[in-house]
Amino acid sequence: MIENLLQHLDGFLIVVFSLSAAVSASLMIFLRQPMRVAVALISTMIFLGGVYGLLGVHFIAAFQVLIYVGAVMVFMVYVIMLLEVREALGAVYSKLLWPGLVGFALLVGAMGISLWRGLPSAPPTSAGGSFGISQFAASFLNEYWLHFELTSVLLVAAVVAALAVIRVSRRSAGKAPHG
Repeated sequence: MIENLLQHLDGFLIVVFSLSAAVSASLMIFLRQPMRVAVALISTMIFLGGVYGLLGVHFIAAFQVLIYVGAVMVFMVYVIMLLEVREALGAVYSKLLWPGLVGFALLVGAMGISLWRGLPSAPPTSAGGSFGISQFAASFLNEYWLHFELTSVLLVAAVVAALAVIRVSRRSAGKAPHG
């Protein structure tokens, strides 16, 4: 009885987290202020972490929350605050609203067609068993560590470039640069 209730609760929570992630992801299209878009992206990533946790891939859920929300998005929010982005009063919605809505309609249509045809079965597992944390860690540390480190270098280079652009634009506007 309790196991059946917990199974239904897991399914209900997956639906709630998935719908919440879809709503917060769609808010990124509609919102104009960069900080609010960043908060919508953070909430999307947290909801996706909840979905991953409920699906039983706790390691990926922890990566989602710790790396993407805890590091990358904090870094992005810091850059948004550092750039002092000011939005112009004018258009209420982003200029990417219509392409985003078209992409969303195509995604919903593809999902509807796949559900109408029937859900695919799970792929067969290899003879070595399922893909676990040790296989993920070995693959990550052997093959993808350089990509991970290069991404962090690119993020730092992007911040330095943004600061250089701000300094040049402030000098041309006649304002004294900070620092």
